[in-house]
Amino acid sequence: MQTYNTAEFCFPNINTSCRKTRLDHSELIYSVLSCISLLTVSLNLLVIISISHFRQLHTTTNILLLSLAVTDFLVGLMQMPAEMLLLQGCWILGDLLCTAGFFLGFISINASTGNMVLISVDRYIAICDPMFYSTKVTLRRVQFCICVCWIFSAVHSSWIMRDLLKQPGRYNSCYGECVMVINYIEGAVDLCVSFFAPILVVVVLYVRIFVVAVSQARAMRSHVAAAAQQRSKTKTAKKSEMKAARTLGVVVVVFLMCFCPYYSFTIAAENNLISASTAASQIRLIYINSCLNPLIYAFFYPWFRKSIKFIVTGQILKPNSCNSSL
Repeated sequence: MQTYNTAEFCFPNINTSCRKTRLDHSELIYSVLSCISLLTVSLNLLVIISISHFRQLHTTTNILLLSLAVTDFLVGLMQMPAEMLLLQGCWILGDLLCTAGFFLGFISINASTGNMVLISVDRYIAICDPMFYSTKVTLRRVQFCICVCWIFSAVHSSWIMRDLLKQPGRYNSCYGECVMVINYIEGAVDLCVSFFAPILVVVVLYVRIFVVAVSQARAMRSHVAAAAQQRSKTKTAKKSEMKAARTLGVVVVVFLMCFCPYYSFTIAAENNLISASTAASQIRLIYINSCLNPLIYAFFYPWFRKSIKFIVTGQILKPNSCNSSL
């Protein structure tokens, strides 16, 4: 009769306990993931505070960035620590919190994708139809679209996870496991709704933005010097919009690079078994994207760097600091 060392089991006192997964360089992996999680939470919290506090940043585009930062903040605060708990294949928080973790993960992924679509639409109207941007893209409409995005993400995630929400832990084969199984139909629907359709919209819009931007640049160079002053004002506005488009374009490209491996894995898998132990690398790459977004803002946006200085130095606590010029 074969015997096992009790240290190999997640719960040695329980007969149905799962066995621990052997992990090389576990201390290094824990340290790296902890640093990424802390950095993700800190940077996205700075984005949230900056856009929420300073009135100058209450623009339609920044409200979309605020929504994206909230999803990234939740990933760093909840999903990454859960990932670290599952590194050895042992889930110690119970089936209910396991289900809640998957549910929040689905909502975060869907909300991030929806925010990317909204950001692309915002830049498309700003570049391709600038005369009507202020009338078409109002703060109230943007807030409404963000609410619809989050509600849709919650409804879609509830449908995908309806069986697991009814019976948490129904797919576990041993005590201490945290897995979720998605059947073929649900996986295909999720793939289309959460990836193919949004990515198609984003790519088409940014191709259109690029074509219009090139044509505008050529037209600007061919202008006569008769209206030099008026053209200077228009050119400054165009540069500002194009800079925002380029920055958010980088965000979209990084998003695609981080999300494509996970969905490619989903397509290639014969059975869509989603668990942190079997698809850790793909899921972890999605989580890292939440850390990269605020780093992009810090590199491209002067207002973000200035707002960080205000927050870190405590100037944000001064009276009327919300009206400070960034």
